Amino acid sequence: MCIIPAYIIAKYRIVTYKHKLACSLQYNIDVKVFYPSNFTKERVLKMLDIDLLNKKCNYIRKLIVNQIGELGVGHIGGSLSIVETLVYLYYYAMKIDPKNPDMEGRDRFVLSKGHAGPALYAVLADRGYFSVDELNTLNKSGTNLPSHCDMLKTKGVDMTTGSLGQGLSCAVGMALGSKIKSDGAYVYCLVGDGEVQEGQIWEAAMAAGHYKLNRLIAFLDYNKMQISGTIEEIMDIEPIVDKWESFNWNVYRIDGHNIEDIHESVMEAKKSKDKPTMVILDTIKGKGVSFAEKAKVLSHSMTITDEMRKEAIKELESKEDNI
Repeated sequence: MCIIPAYIIAKYRIVTYKHKLACSLQYNIDVKVFYPSNFTKERVLKMLDIDLLNKKCNYIRKLIVNQIGELGVGHIGGSLSIVETLVYLYYYAMKIDPKNPDMEGRDRFVLSKGHAGPALYAVLADRGYFSVDELNTLNKSGTNLPSHCDMLKTKGVDMTTGSLGQGLSCAVGMALGSKIKSDGAYVYCLVGDGEVQEGQIWEAAMAAGHYKLNRLIAFLDYNKMQISGTIEEIMDIEPIVDKWESFNWNVYRIDGHNIEDIHESVMEAKKSKDKPTMVILDTIKGKGVSFAEKAKVLSHSMTITDEMRKEAIKELESKEDNI
């Protein structure tokens, strides 16, 4: 056991400490962090090189590509667009324990756009909820990793999702239950932009505002595309900021691929005393993989040949030295 002051961690880029950042990128040691009285956890993140979390994002994208490539088809576009948010939550923000996934009072995460399961599975596997090798069973017979998230099959998944529009309602229920129990948990939920065309989303939004669920923090993956076209073409959701504000939510709109922006929005959300928070993430569908970005709407679910998989891995590896 090493006890290391937080400023030393920041200076020397040691980030494998239990209480916050869980990225094991450079050192394999058990670290306990000591925060001096004038230090805040927010300041620690700002002093750490953000590129370490970005490197983890790149690695998670490789896991996503490999698991979908192993199957040959899958929801790659919307999985790649949410990587930064998942990495920030699971490697920094959330109070969780992979060795005790049912821990009472833990933070919860609901992936309401359940078809992006491959992204969540990659993070859960890397965090140690199950073996990384199990990712190769994605959506195969007998798998514990179905194409859409299933809490009865996958360790670490807090809610079964896939029927769009329902996940936020579940998150609202979790947050209300947590508030009644006073267990101190935060509930995080990620919804899709096409998903907010569903009426149930706005029923849930109304309830969250009414019950003042300030420990509910939601994210909107605004990549501006859905299965059958662009959001603007199918059913425009603008003015999206005004809509959420009118339901009595705090709203922040940020670059969804910027870790520091995500961090700052969550820190602001945690200051709220009487409102839930929506963080609108401007993202790119298929982020980080050229063929997926170029496919645009078609990357919602697409065939991936072994050659495409290898090209994507090569592309991601070529970016590592520049992160």
